[in-house]
Amino acid sequence: MPLGEALYESGGHLQHVYFPTTSIVSLLYVLEDGASAEIAVVGNEGILGIAIFMGGETTPSRAIVQSAGYGYRLKAHLLKQEFNRAGPVLHLLLRYTQALITQMTQTAVCNRHHAVEQQLCRWLLLSLDRLRSNELIMTQELIANMLGVRREGVTEAAGKLQQAGLIRYSRGRIEVLDRPGLETRVCECYSVVKKEFERLLPDVTAT
Repeated sequence: MPLGEALYESGGHLQHVYFPTTSIVSLLYVLEDGASAEIAVVGNEGILGIAIFMGGETTPSRAIVQSAGYGYRLKAHLLKQEFNRAGPVLHLLLRYTQALITQMTQTAVCNRHHAVEQQLCRWLLLSLDRLRSNELIMTQELIANMLGVRREGVTEAAGKLQQAGLIRYSRGRIEVLDRPGLETRVCECYSVVKKEFERLLPDVTAT
């Protein structure tokens, strides 16, 4: 799953579901003028393509690989067959969907009410929770597109975090140096999402 690959586009008929293992995928909503904003991130805790088992078959969001890595792909009809058995998989997928909805709603609130620096901290921490390293390969322009803000705002926010010794940023690479420090600066939105995932998916998030 290479960086920037589109797993599905807005309105497209979903043929597969994806289970990222070492990659992270952003769900984006794209406006008619091309502007976009991230509504959720999915990593090794989740699945891409919930519309398959929720009955919609299509989705208005776009799925883009945010951090390159690997994952599993499964044909949509096979997942639907298992879901329709109404066994453990059904309940697991519904719990995950509830957690994902929490992330989406909290992201909307965060983007409306909190400063760009807090949004960047939230985005970094959510990404780190889904990676095995402290380094992200991501340009400021891409981060701005994810957060739905101007690039200058991301530059200023990243500069403040770097001056505080929390991150090191250069040439499209962000290395987190002080995670506890980020957690002291992030808004409440990060903990709301994290706690809900841990509550609904304790076996998944524990690994």
